[in-house]
Amino acid sequence: MRNTLILGASGGIGAALTAAATNRGDAVTGLSRSRDGFDITNSTSVAQHLGSVSAPYDLIVVATGALEIDGAAPEKSVKNLNAKAMLDQFALNAVGPALVLSHAARLLPRDRPAVCAVLSARVGSIGDNKVGGWISYRSAKAAVNQVVRTASIELARTHPQSVCVSLHPGTVQTAFTERYLGRHPSVSAAEAADNLLRVVDGLSPAQTGRFFDWAGKEVPW
Repeated sequence: MRNTLILGASGGIGAALTAAATNRGDAVTGLSRSRDGFDITNSTSVAQHLGSVSAPYDLIVVATGALEIDGAAPEKSVKNLNAKAMLDQFALNAVGPALVLSHAARLLPRDRPAVCAVLSARVGSIGDNKVGGWISYRSAKAAVNQVVRTASIELARTHPQSVCVSLHPGTVQTAFTERYLGRHPSVSAAEAADNLLRVVDGLSPAQTGRFFDWAGKEVPW
């Protein structure tokens, strides 16, 4: 039985991942801000909560994040940049996952395969950016991709069977995205969760430190 930790377990994708992992027989631990007081942007909260869980985990998924914070919508142009809104994006979408990954070596087993996955977004790809806009969110997701890449290199030295990756779940129908679906193809949170778990199940240590979409295709940095 796989021991699984879902962070952001009360959100749209996080709740769906929790349900999907439970349904397939995983022993799932879920943490969220609304239910458990888990504040991923606060180093003390992260340390206290991750220090109390039943490690080691065969799968850790960081499913926290937000497109809008305190009502600040994604910028249509760099000319609309607001310093606080940008810092808020970095705190939640980059610093938070980094704080979790700072505990990864203790949370993952050394003697068997394990995966630590951070939900990123295709718009965080510098190479795939062809339309501009959304600079704060894009930049925070690009930053978390660098965090994942760096953490994967360090983790491989002590946990050679582990995989640490960024994952793009696709455009998912949640409260997180409902104002931005537009003409983009989207899937339900349940379908997104199944897709992500399928990708996770197919990963090998040779793929650590990389960025994959919901179909298992590599996304350019």
